[in-house]
Amino acid sequence: MTEIPLPDAACAERARARQDQLTKPTGALGRLEELSVWAAAVQGQCPPQPFQQVQLTIFAGDHGVARMARTSAYPPEVTAQMVRNLVSGGAGASVLARLHGVRLHVIDAAVDCEPDYVNDLPADARPDPLTTRIRRGSGSIDREDALTRQEVERALALGQNCADEAIEAGADLLIVGDMGIGNTTPAAVLVGLLTRHDAAQVTGRGTGIDDATWMRKCTAIREAMRRARPIMGDPLALLACCAGADLAAMVGFIGRAAERGVPVILDGTVVTAAALVVDRQHHRARKWWLAGHRSTEPAHRFALEYLDLEPVADHGMRLGEGTGALMALGTVQSAIALLAQMATFDEAAVSNR
Repeated sequence: MTEIPLPDAACAERARARQDQLTKPTGALGRLEELSVWAAAVQGQCPPQPFQQVQLTIFAGDHGVARMARTSAYPPEVTAQMVRNLVSGGAGASVLARLHGVRLHVIDAAVDCEPDYVNDLPADARPDPLTTRIRRGSGSIDREDALTRQEVERALALGQNCADEAIEAGADLLIVGDMGIGNTTPAAVLVGLLTRHDAAQVTGRGTGIDDATWMRKCTAIREAMRRARPIMGDPLALLACCAGADLAAMVGFIGRAAERGVPVILDGTVVTAAALVVDRQHHRARKWWLAGHRSTEPAHRFALEYLDLEPVADHGMRLGEGTGALMALGTVQSAIALLAQMATFDEAAVSNR
């Protein structure tokens, strides 16, 4: 990665000053005031304007640990089925993206099926596994590496290219989502390692697993953490050991957005785990991020605390796909509109004393 710029501190100060002049008691808009200041800083203008072209990019991939260690309540085949559902418009993220006017782009980074599974979908919307897929599924991280180092490099490049394409097409705000049965297992491994929490602390219920599955998942996470601990100082080796092609692509995507000074709303556990890896290399990157929501997964709470990110909302969600970040988008746009359009005391001839 190249050097990452910082958001515009002068615009942030002007936004804070303007908040104090609006026709309201000081601080009356609570968190909305902080969000509007963030928007002014990342846009480099005060007052900021509503984000015009928002893109949600969902990285899909399967994980061998779900099949080998049986860590999920759903079979791995659901990943491919849900990719089709996302593109066809029936998934939660599809609904919310339509509602908020967000462009939805699904990337097949490592779905474990034949690449023709999307051939009957509309050509302008379907993923292109033949050009984006790094491999069919990632290795079972409790006993083998997820990827080779060369595959990690290709996945990072994939994510970087996806960010470049979105930005060059006009995106002024990016949202990252995930889709993959078993993906909270490698995410929990990364969070546990990078925030120094043990396997039992970061193991959540994912897709709604029972106690026996939770114990298998916790064991798999503990074994993967044991394998990865000696190589934590090497980000590429860490991703190869215990992540997956989808997670590595998210690392490339989130990092490239920060390099180019484009803000990102992070979603839940999986996306935030990828952000942790970016933060490990470039601490400034977090200045370009908002945490859309707080997932019910315990690993997500630890990751947010480590990154010092306060989520926009807590709806008790754990769906993934970018849905929590999409829910936050409306709040962010509202915060921007209030700062830009509310009258000041002088404009409204209202006494502020």
